[in-house]
Amino acid sequence: MHLNPLTLRKLKRFKAIRRGYYSALLLVALTVLSLFAELMISDRAVFVSYNGEWSFPTYGGVELGARYGLSGSAAVTPVNYRDLQAHFAATEHTVVMPLIPWGPYTNDTVDGILRAQAPDSARRHFLGTDTTGRDVLSRLVYGFRTAIFFALAFTVLTYLIGVTIGCAMGYFGGLFDLLFQRIIEIWSNIPFLYMVIIVFSVIPNTFDISTRILLLLLIMVLFSWTGLTYYMRTETYKEKARDYTAAAQVLGAGTWRVLFRHILPNTIATMMTFIPFTVVSAITAITALDFLGWGLPPPTPSIGELLKQGTANLTTAPWIVSAAFVVLVFILAVVTFIGEAVREAFDPRKFTLYR
Repeated sequence: MHLNPLTLRKLKRFKAIRRGYYSALLLVALTVLSLFAELMISDRAVFVSYNGEWSFPTYGGVELGARYGLSGSAAVTPVNYRDLQAHFAATEHTVVMPLIPWGPYTNDTVDGILRAQAPDSARRHFLGTDTTGRDVLSRLVYGFRTAIFFALAFTVLTYLIGVTIGCAMGYFGGLFDLLFQRIIEIWSNIPFLYMVIIVFSVIPNTFDISTRILLLLLIMVLFSWTGLTYYMRTETYKEKARDYTAAAQVLGAGTWRVLFRHILPNTIATMMTFIPFTVVSAITAITALDFLGWGLPPPTPSIGELLKQGTANLTTAPWIVSAAFVVLVFILAVVTFIGEAVREAFDPRKFTLYR
């Protein structure tokens, strides 16, 4: 793929803005690491060596205790790899656990009671546990992964709808433009939060978690694409009036070729500028919905759900809200730094002519 000189200058300018550039590298690195979170934070062993055979339970199915020679009730129940590691401590068998041997759904009891525990390095609860004994750091890492990929999917779908409709409004104009303006005005006045509450109140609990997350994503997209259409409509109107568009039409280029090969590439500055801020709005929205109890279905790891727990137990378990708040501010700050750098680097007032 060959980039034109103008785009290369913009990318060079973005790289020169250190705060945004290093924030982008950091966010990409954290996102990639989160894909392998199960190898670092999980209640399953990274690998087990038993009787000369190696197994890798992290990405495998559920195994029973009999697989590793356990007897009694432990033989017919799923393996607790932390207990198995202690059981194999004085034998030739080996169990290697992740750095944090607690999954986002694993409950750690205190004297048989599920309650919040303060940070404890001995038990590898570096940020403590929540009110049901689940490791806070584990839920934050998996919650970060969920939030980032939810926001990316939200951005892609929002842009797909908003850019398509906005470009069509600006290019075709006339009655088509007028009709969609009225539709957008009506649609944007529908209260988003009420629609989420209404839809999720009628969704059966029999739906699995992935289906409920997909429905939440679709609802958010359906009520979030309208803002982008105005910018794309304006940009398309402007580019449609330029000489290169008229030249392409005179040479016989069809509508779709003019839109996708000529006009759309020249609106890239507008699209790139809004991408980071769309990601921020998606993360903020999903966190707020989780805090209100209308977001990701439980027990999905979520920063908003931890904030809700933390504010309800502010005096008895302050580490919950402190950790969740710091992580949320960090994520939003990093993405905002990227957005500011992209906006400055792709500013059309600075990059309109070749030199």
